[in-house]
Amino acid sequence: MIERSGLKILCLLLILSLLFYFIFTPLALILLLFALFTAYFFRDPDRKIDEGVVSPADGRIDYISDRRLEIFMSPFDCHVNRAPVTGKVLKTEFREGKALPAFRRIKDPRMNEILIETEDGIFKVIQIAGIFARRIVCYVEEGQKVKRGEKIGMIRFGSRVVLEVPEGYSFVKKAGDKVKAGEKVAMRNEDLQRS
Repeated sequence: MIERSGLKILCLLLILSLLFYFIFTPLALILLLFALFTAYFFRDPDRKIDEGVVSPADGRIDYISDRRLEIFMSPFDCHVNRAPVTGKVLKTEFREGKALPAFRRIKDPRMNEILIETEDGIFKVIQIAGIFARRIVCYVEEGQKVKRGEKIGMIRFGSRVVLEVPEGYSFVKKAGDKVKAGEKVAMRNEDLQRS
């Protein structure tokens, strides 16, 4: 399946490729290659959703602290973001900022912040756009209820996603681990001690 915002881009590339096939075939082939990459980039596969707090994104964890986990999403990772927990969207806020390479931790980045309230506290998902990711697409609104693993947005072309958990939770992954959206990344401390 292809993510809905990528369908327009894909259709446009395919139409242009077809038109240029009759005018200038080499350009048609280049456009067709871009269309194939677009279909790959905007893929939206079904995911098994684990228990606990799940990863909001595919990618590699490149920073982790007590309550903050950062995932770098390369152009080859799926860029659809998911809710880490079931709860109510308290706030969504887009902020203009710097657009630097997403593989770097950026001070004052261009980002979209989503706060999800649960009975255990507030979970924060931050979608950060890198230099090539010119657009952050947010699917949720304030007041909306979301389920763990539900799609909440997408970042186009190379980016970073941050997950902040409230006190009482610990991460079960470490820096360098590769994760998939929907895979468990954190648990309540009491559940962790029991397991």
